[in-house]
Amino acid sequence: MRNRFPIYVVSKGRADRMITSRTLHYLGIPHFLIVETEEAGVYRTAAAGLGANVLALDPAYKSSYELCDNLGLSKSTGPGPARNFAWDHSVASGHEWHWVMDDNIRSFRRLHLSARIKVSDGAIFRAMEDFVQRYENVAMAGPNYSFFAISDHILPFTLNTRIYSCNLIRNNSPFRWRGRYNEDTILSLDMLKGGFCTILFNAFLQEKMATQVVTGGNTDDFYAVEGTLAKSAMLARVHPDVARVSRKFNRDHHHVDYRSFRRIPLVRSETEAVVEGNDDYGMRLVLSGSDQQIAPCEIPMKPFGRGSGSMQSDAPDCISAPSPMPGCGPFAAA
Repeated sequence: MRNRFPIYVVSKGRADRMITSRTLHYLGIPHFLIVETEEAGVYRTAAAGLGANVLALDPAYKSSYELCDNLGLSKSTGPGPARNFAWDHSVASGHEWHWVMDDNIRSFRRLHLSARIKVSDGAIFRAMEDFVQRYENVAMAGPNYSFFAISDHILPFTLNTRIYSCNLIRNNSPFRWRGRYNEDTILSLDMLKGGFCTILFNAFLQEKMATQVVTGGNTDDFYAVEGTLAKSAMLARVHPDVARVSRKFNRDHHHVDYRSFRRIPLVRSETEAVVEGNDDYGMRLVLSGSDQQIAPCEIPMKPFGRGSGSMQSDAPDCISAPSPMPGCGPFAAA
């Protein structure tokens, strides 16, 4: 089973890597790749055979972009203009939602019994799409980072928090990306302050490369030159009531207090019918390279203890597993 809504990957200076495009190709998912006009030819050559339709960014999106500072086009605009281009392209194509992703996601995973298990098709995207459409006030959703899913008792999703790097966006929500830096957190807060909900899935995860590890993109444009202080300071200026600059992971970072948004309730859609029971969307747990279904208890999985820094599971790669929390997960008729 594949995704229903289009996927856009924003990339710059990484035609020799295209990590997310290769991941999506592995999952059998066609997608769009939005790149700088001057790099379009290089990307089209490099992306041949990856199922990626390369789109050159319209320069007008840079000149009209709300940068949230007074530096204009004297430095990189960041990926925000390309993200808005993806949004408008999706709307023009008649879609109600769209995905937009960073270009450094190594894999997608499903959380099962504390193991973060690699998936090999796009069923998790369809599951997330169907779930958010049950509610009329969800503006954005996406999978959590795999390195944050370390608790044995993590809930299937977290309500009303930030959505990073892999964003499923409702096209008719009255917002657009803005900010030279931290545009994902700015958009999340814009939506929450507008009274909308966001859903961060913990049952489904993205294995994203750490900030500043992959050259190109924001690493070359910003972080390698100026560090991360300007990025964090911008967020604190744009949303000073809930954001401040802090020190995390041995670098300047930001801290956001989302507690005031937790009271925004999900509002069920009257038009979306929900079938009773659990739906695993055809996913099953199998040994890598095998089409034989294996009971979860028959596979040796090493649980992730609290504080584990590992991004990989000792469990074999698989298509997926039964819902980590039957009856209350994204597949339940709740």
